[in-house]
Amino acid sequence: MSTPRTRTRLATVSALTALGAFASLGTATAAEPRLNGEWAPFTRCPVDAPAMLAADGLAKTPQCVVSTSASGSIKLGKTTVVTGRTNLQMGIVQNADGTSSVVAPPSGALVADSATVPGGLLGLMCPSSVPVITAICESLDNSSLNRITATVESVGAPYAFDQTAGILTDLPIVALPVRIHLENPLLGGKCYIGTAADPILLRPENRNYPEFGMSFFSGDGTPDEAGEMSRINLTGATQNDSVFSVPAATGCGLNVGLINAAVNAKTGLPSASGNNSLTLNDTRTHLSGLNAPGTAAPDAGRVLAENWHSAVG
Repeated sequence: MSTPRTRTRLATVSALTALGAFASLGTATAAEPRLNGEWAPFTRCPVDAPAMLAADGLAKTPQCVVSTSASGSIKLGKTTVVTGRTNLQMGIVQNADGTSSVVAPPSGALVADSATVPGGLLGLMCPSSVPVITAICESLDNSSLNRITATVESVGAPYAFDQTAGILTDLPIVALPVRIHLENPLLGGKCYIGTAADPILLRPENRNYPEFGMSFFSGDGTPDEAGEMSRINLTGATQNDSVFSVPAATGCGLNVGLINAAVNAKTGLPSASGNNSLTLNDTRTHLSGLNAPGTAAPDAGRVLAENWHSAVG
C-alpha cells in the first residue's frame, strides 16, 4: 500500500508531466527580415513608428541603433546565470536642443536567448522546510522536469539614451526596463522577476573604450563612400551594470504563495542595489542615419524609412 508521501510524490510528478506537455506547445515568432549590406544589423529598427516618420531632419533627426553581445552573465541576489546572445534595437529621435527620445520596436527593444538556471528547480527552491515544497523537491530529483530557463524581456521602452556615453567609459548609455521570465512546467507561464510596474532597471556602461569605425552607404545598404547614409561602429567593449536592484519573484507555480516564497528565499530576492550585476561581453553597437538629414527636411523620417525598406531582401 502506498504511503501518503508516495501518493503526494506521484501526484506531483503526474501534474508536472501534464503541465510539461502543455508548456511544450510554445508559441511561434515572426521571422526578422534580411537587410542588404550596411543595413544588415538593423532588422528591427522601428522606422515606421509615427515618431520616427515625423522627424523632419531639422528640429528632430531620426536614427537607428543596434547593440549586440554574444555572451555575458547576470547575478540576481544569490544566483548567477551565464547568458547567451542579446540584441537591443531601437529608434532614436535626436532633438536640436541635444536631448533625444527612444522609440522601441513593436516586439520590444531587447531580445535575448534563454539561459539555463544552474541547478534547475532543485537549486532555485530546494531544500525547503515547507512539506509541500519538500515533496516537490523529492519528486524532481534526477528528473528532466528539473530544468529551468530564464529569459530577459523588455517591459517598456528604453529611455535616457546618451550617444556620447556610447564612446566613453563608466557612463550610463541607456535605461532598460526589463523583467526575467522563469520557465518550467511547475512554475507555470507567469513566473517573473520584475513586472511592468516594478521592473529591473538596467543602465549598462562601457568598462573599456570601444573601437571606433565609420562607414558610408547608399539608401539600399550598398557600401558607397559618397552615399547618403552613414553608420557609426563601436565594437569590443565590455559593458556592465552593478547598481540595479531586483524585486521579488511573482506569479510562480500552481500554489503561487508557496512557490514564490520558496524561490525568493533561496535566491535572495528582493535584492538591493550593490548585490546584483550584469556583464555583456564584446558588445557591438551600430548607429545609422542620414548623412545630411537637413537636406531631406521636412521628410527625413520618411526618407529613412524608404531607405530601410529598399534594403529588405
